[in-house]
Amino acid sequence: MRGDFVGLYNVINKLHIKYMITSVDIFDGMSLGDKLRGQNQLLLEKIEGETDNYILNANVEEYIGYIVDSFFIEKTVIHFEQMYVTSKEKLIKAEYFPFDFNVKPGKSYKKNTVIYHIPFEGIPDIFIYTPSTKILWTTLVGISDTEIIFEIVNFHDDSEQINQEADSIISKIKKQFENITEEIDQHNGSIEKKAREAFESRKNQILKNNDLLASLNVPIRKRQDTPETFSVPVVSKKIIAKSTKPIVTEKGFKPEPTLDESMYQDILKLIHDVGRQFERMPSTYMDKDEESLRDHILLMLEPNFEGSATGETFNKTGKTDILLRHDGNNIFVAECKFWKGEKVYLDTIDQLLGYLTWRDSKTAVIIFVKNKDFSSVLTTIDEVTPKHPNYIKKLDQGDETWTNWLLHLPDDKNRGVYVAVMAYHIPPVESK
Repeated sequence: MRGDFVGLYNVINKLHIKYMITSVDIFDGMSLGDKLRGQNQLLLEKIEGETDNYILNANVEEYIGYIVDSFFIEKTVIHFEQMYVTSKEKLIKAEYFPFDFNVKPGKSYKKNTVIYHIPFEGIPDIFIYTPSTKILWTTLVGISDTEIIFEIVNFHDDSEQINQEADSIISKIKKQFENITEEIDQHNGSIEKKAREAFESRKNQILKNNDLLASLNVPIRKRQDTPETFSVPVVSKKIIAKSTKPIVTEKGFKPEPTLDESMYQDILKLIHDVGRQFERMPSTYMDKDEESLRDHILLMLEPNFEGSATGETFNKTGKTDILLRHDGNNIFVAECKFWKGEKVYLDTIDQLLGYLTWRDSKTAVIIFVKNKDFSSVLTTIDEVTPKHPNYIKKLDQGDETWTNWLLHLPDDKNRGVYVAVMAYHIPPVESK
């Protein structure tokens, strides 16, 4: 359940803090670091508790997204700018009065009390924890589902004194809350890495125990006698969390061939270099049809990669497709298309998915754009791709015209398809 500490309400219910105003010493309870370490342990136990069959057949990206969503701690926001005050006359014990008041021990006296209300959104439970980095301070406050409440007794009718005391309390709450927030942000930022490492470790151990390989890499390698034309892009990942656990229907695991990830990236980088060449020389390529542009890409791919013992590397079977086959099955498929709007684009993705049967297949959609407004096409691609019914998540971005996506086969969400969408601008050259 996104936004909650797993198992936290067992603690909270004992403190009677849920759904009511309860007095606590703010930021002075259980160690937040201990709680987060407990969360990490629960994460590992969650993955270890999955069956071998589930781990082997689950779509890894969907499952990691589910784990991130399950253990992500909802951000709590304190709205100091919405703070307001009320007042109330209360009975105050003599022991709490300043020394200059003539009061009798054991008695209580009525005094006006200024009550500060600080609204917040998020988890009220967070205020009972002590951050690992902290200031040595706490004060008694009331916590409800939506407000932090503290009181200052008006002993001397001195508004300046009340303001100073309130400002001191508020500044300390802010500082301690910053420490809490920073620690939680670090935890949230580490969930994906921990989950991925645990999942891969578990899967590799299962395969090792069964003397299997997760995949049979296609025997293709980059030639060593061609010039180096690739550059590594700087990429950043963004996990799109999914709260539903992936469903696995397969009863067993069958090792399947797949194109090595590094080789896939090398193929894409070379295609990208060719696409950039099209953009640099639009007058040379603007009158070419899809098939001719496809053949030019093939012309660059063939001498840069060596195939298997059978001599198979890249093939063309239709007008626009580029295929890499292994044992009669398509391992890499690329489609070359002129941009004709979002419907044709989504139909092209359907066409790609129809070629494939293997788990973790690698593909590319190479789009040639004649529209003058190239940026609007890129925006449309970014907005439309998540609407495809087989969409799982957006992955890294090669550059501003090259985005990577994860989809799944039409009838099986656990068989992922990596789709690189690469767009190149080849506008008509205006005559002078």
